[in-house]
Amino acid sequence: MLLTENLVQGVDEWINTPRRPWEACGTSGMKVLVNGGINLSELDGWWAEAYTPEVSWALGDMQEHGDDPGWDAVEAGNLYDLLEQQVAPDFYSRDGNGIPVKWIEKIRKSMATLTPRFSANRAVREYTEKYYLPGAANYKKRAEDKGALAKKIIHEMNDIKNKWEQIHFGETIIENVEGGYEFKIFIGLNGIQPEQVAVELYAEGMNGAAPEIIKMETETSQNVENYVFHAIIKTKRKAADYTARIKPCYEHVSTPLEDNRNLWQR
Repeated sequence: MLLTENLVQGVDEWINTPRRPWEACGTSGMKVLVNGGINLSELDGWWAEAYTPEVSWALGDMQEHGDDPGWDAVEAGNLYDLLEQQVAPDFYSRDGNGIPVKWIEKIRKSMATLTPRFSANRAVREYTEKYYLPGAANYKKRAEDKGALAKKIIHEMNDIKNKWEQIHFGETIIENVEGGYEFKIFIGLNGIQPEQVAVELYAEGMNGAAPEIIKMETETSQNVENYVFHAIIKTKRKAADYTARIKPCYEHVSTPLEDNRNLWQR
């Protein structure tokens, strides 16, 4: 920590060159923001979200190239080009007062736009507002009236647990529609009510992007043995990229934190 404190106070340019997607997060680059350091990093982790040309420099094309030594050579060349043609000229070009105007401009924009977004203050505030306070409110609701809501939740959880293994996927119908597909999936819920589950279509993210998750809706059905769930997806991806899954869905219960059951279509 002592070494890091000295590094971030004295650095002008913070260079980080992992192979995408091996940047776990990038907190080292976040730490230099308040000290006026400028980042030059691979477009991975936080930098893929934070980078704009006005505040800094970046490497990569947002794609994953594995262990390709050819791509390593390309990025190495790009790094040296950036240092020689942009970074060094901006740092050493001074006005009549000896001030590097372009460099200072990047520092100011970096601190003004990135520091509020990538800071412990923002993170703690979001955790408090989105998780800690709602969690405390839910606990209070469960504890009221001698735990009446808590007892109801436990009863519902046990009922779903006892019936879960007999849930089964039936026929799947996929039709082409303009710009994508319409999915219809027949599901036997073994006595569980449709509102007690969430049926989703899931597709892995591409090139480091977040996965796609599409909630399916229940069609009106008189057949309580096989409910029909449907969704329309606007996409250029193949229909085979999407897999259905079923998760429990409760009121006042956080999933998957409190119930992590998942049933995937095979």
